[in-house]
Amino acid sequence: MNEKKVIVVIVEGPSDENALGGILKEYFSSSEVQFAVVHGDITSDSKTSPENVVAKIKKLVDSVNAKYGYAWRDITRIIHIGDTDGAFTKNCVHKADVKNVQYYEDHIDASDVEVIEKRNRCKAKVLLKLYSTGKVRGIPYRIYFNSCNLEHVLYNQLKNFSGVEKVELSDNFADKFEGKVQEFIDFISAPALAVPGTYRETWKYIEEDKHSLERHSNMHLMFDKTSH
Repeated sequence: MNEKKVIVVIVEGPSDENALGGILKEYFSSSEVQFAVVHGDITSDSKTSPENVVAKIKKLVDSVNAKYGYAWRDITRIIHIGDTDGAFTKNCVHKADVKNVQYYEDHIDASDVEVIEKRNRCKAKVLLKLYSTGKVRGIPYRIYFNSCNLEHVLYNQLKNFSGVEKVELSDNFADKFEGKVQEFIDFISAPALAVPGTYRETWKYIEEDKHSLERHSNMHLMFDKTSH
């Protein structure tokens, strides 16, 4: 019996899986690609810390193993796709009369500045822990960022989308690139989006200035066989 080769992809929401699932399953067609959908942002969760976040990643992979009957020995790679949400910026949160946090490429509007600044400090530490981790239970692990978020990178729009809007946008995006993996790789590797450099260098870049609010990604490195 051949050994299973499984790639686990961790994403924040179902629309993320919807937008990218077909592309990743086609590109990694020699492996089984299974998604763990957080239904939220594990790196922004107030209960998440640098001390417990790796254990939370393990639990997500455990849930995939339980659902599909895999064992850890079947997992060859863990891909985690997350948003930066401006977490690394300094003095960029402005008090505003808004119901939900509003993101712009140079600042964040929020009704409670202190709450968002605290979230950003915690999220930045968690992201640092994750991108420095390298392996989870001996399995290669990488977290790739979309800045300020996935919708910003894929659709070039910064706004609070409803769940219905996210589904519609992700459906259209998936349809656009169905069977066109190389076109997606070209899109995500374009200089307007892709942060140049090694995996570590892309994270160092996103930590600087207002880059974690601007439209950047290092998802192109998922397809770079030399960077794994």
